[in-house]
Amino acid sequence: MSSRLATLLGLSQGPEDQQHLQKAFEEGRKTPTRQTTNLKMSPSPIKYYYDLMSQPSRALFIIFRLSGMPFEDCVVALRNGEHLTDDFKRDINRFQRVPCINDNGNKLAESVAILRYLSAKGKIPEHLYPKYFVDQSRVDEFLEWHHISLRLTCAMYFRTVWLEPLLTGRTPTEAKIEMMRMHMERNLDVVEEVWLESSDFLTGSSLCVADIFAACEIEQTRMADYDVRIKYPKIRAWLKRVRQSCNPHYDVAHKFVYQISGTGPQAKL
Repeated sequence: MSSRLATLLGLSQGPEDQQHLQKAFEEGRKTPTRQTTNLKMSPSPIKYYYDLMSQPSRALFIIFRLSGMPFEDCVVALRNGEHLTDDFKRDINRFQRVPCINDNGNKLAESVAILRYLSAKGKIPEHLYPKYFVDQSRVDEFLEWHHISLRLTCAMYFRTVWLEPLLTGRTPTEAKIEMMRMHMERNLDVVEEVWLESSDFLTGSSLCVADIFAACEIEQTRMADYDVRIKYPKIRAWLKRVRQSCNPHYDVAHKFVYQISGTGPQAKL
């Protein structure tokens, strides 16, 4: 250490003192710097906002249960308009829909976006949503097709036959019902003849999220007095396999569908 520095520090300038100071200085250079550790609390389970009357809400509910992923139940009563309040729009989901999540401050809507986000975090097992890009692409192919075809037409049929009369008191014309049924059955034909052409499940030999999303959509039509099992034997057998693979969570998710439609899962044709 220089004599100037020692003087500034008010230290003795004797030879022995200088040797001690030099040694301490060198030792200090060898001592590793202590790293500051930020101690964080374990993250809370995600908050899951849903209503089991919503088809994609049911799908994510089943997927979460099958994944063993803990979540906080945040049930939103759509029938009471709880999603239409300013508080809901500001604090929960700016689009005022369900399902949606809040993952320790990260708010996310849209069921497939939620699925992919949680898969990236390692929360969804690979047998439900593969990480290998080829297998994942097959599942994604169905999810993209489903959103603009099967989901759209099943939802419109349900809305026309069941929901709108309930909300407005007006009965749709037979022509309108027939048109909606025709559009829906065009996509059910594709499920029967293409997606289930040569496999037990939609994208292969085992259950994945594609099957869960599609089954929840098709089950909704029960409430509109449409029984898909009558016309589509492959879909009938596939629905049975999906339910068996997902239970008891499948029946829990569909309890309102069974109650309102008056048809249980074992109902005969």
